[in-house]
Amino acid sequence: MNLPTALRYLEQHTNLEATAGRAEGLSLERMQQLVSVLGDPQLAYPVIHITGTNGKGSVARMITELLAAAGLAVGTYTSPHLEAINERISRNGEPISDDELGQAIGTVAAVEGLAGITPSYFEILTAAAFGWFADVAVDVAVIEVGMLGRYDATNVVESAVAVLTNVGHDHTDGQGAWRQAIAGEKVGIVKPGSTFVCGEVAPELHDLLADTPAARTWWRGDDFDCDQHVLAFGGRALTLRTPLGVVDDIHLPLHGVHQTDNAAIALAAVDAFFDRQLDEEVVRAGFGGVRIPGRFEIVHREPTVALDAAHNLDGARACAATLQDEFTLLGSLIMVVGFLGGRDPEEMLEALGAKDAGFIIACTPDSPRAIPAPQVAAAADRLGVVAESVSSVDEALARALGLAGHDDFIMVTGSLYVVGPARTYLRTQADAP
Repeated sequence: MNLPTALRYLEQHTNLEATAGRAEGLSLERMQQLVSVLGDPQLAYPVIHITGTNGKGSVARMITELLAAAGLAVGTYTSPHLEAINERISRNGEPISDDELGQAIGTVAAVEGLAGITPSYFEILTAAAFGWFADVAVDVAVIEVGMLGRYDATNVVESAVAVLTNVGHDHTDGQGAWRQAIAGEKVGIVKPGSTFVCGEVAPELHDLLADTPAARTWWRGDDFDCDQHVLAFGGRALTLRTPLGVVDDIHLPLHGVHQTDNAAIALAAVDAFFDRQLDEEVVRAGFGGVRIPGRFEIVHREPTVALDAAHNLDGARACAATLQDEFTLLGSLIMVVGFLGGRDPEEMLEALGAKDAGFIIACTPDSPRAIPAPQVAAAADRLGVVAESVSSVDEALARALGLAGHDDFIMVTGSLYVVGPARTYLRTQADAP
């Protein structure tokens, strides 16, 4: 298949990312059948498997850079994407080409009938990634869970290292013992004999998280951590500790104190994978090369424009803390925001620190799950913040840039369906004659 044909094929299958539909009768049976007829490509290489409410994508990118700096060929599978679907499947940080992606999806399409199932959009992409990684002979694959863990399509891998970043409030109704329920599903990715790198530190979850078939568990705070971090130009300087050693004088070119926890988790996962301490210069080179689009990414100056896909409450709080801790606002704060269903707009705006904004421009993300912009603007009004609503991300960003002076700060945040199009808009505007 060429890529347009492959994408049309994909769109004919159920896409829970787009609809946030509730999957009934959760099981890995369908995915197991699909990879079985493909020859189980996911067993052709060792895997580091990553789950968690926040930070999965950041940790996946950090692990990828560390492994690549160590000289390995690294396949990375993440979701969702910001601008192009190719971003989800990469080798040493380079996205799969259009032709290769079309062929990889076409291979899955060719065996769908043999498998006797109708796979979902995510299952097809996951199988395509597994097959491509086998074809290009990666040394290791870094696989990010799509949602939760136990019944996620990615959980047909046999991981050498399983990673849990944290357990937070997302994809849940918040009723009853929701943290325990989410944690129980996430640790379903831990395989017998593996190393479980646990970034969650809540005492009430410890016993549950300790009850896995892992050969060993490394706990953040006890076994590994970021022992020191200070602000540095364009990021932070870190000292990281794992059970196998300490590395100091690491420059992490990312904004946000939460990224120091992600860095500690990533280094612990890589040390666990090699079962030895990674060379200090390799660690510094790996972290020094980390770039994470859409995660408090500065994409424009005068005015400053930052993109942060803070799609849930914990992410929103981290976004607000980063802005407050690391940036001195000489002018006004203008926020461009848009949210998907399942979020309380007023609660999200409060978590984002919207009361400090001089102006809010609400937009409607291009998704069937989008909260209409007027509802978000009304929530801002209830908080006492001046706001207006516009129909699209492009229009909202153009409006913000038209209003902003050189010293103002434009924060584009909320859904990935806002941050991704905003990134595309700014890039295409910069490329325009």
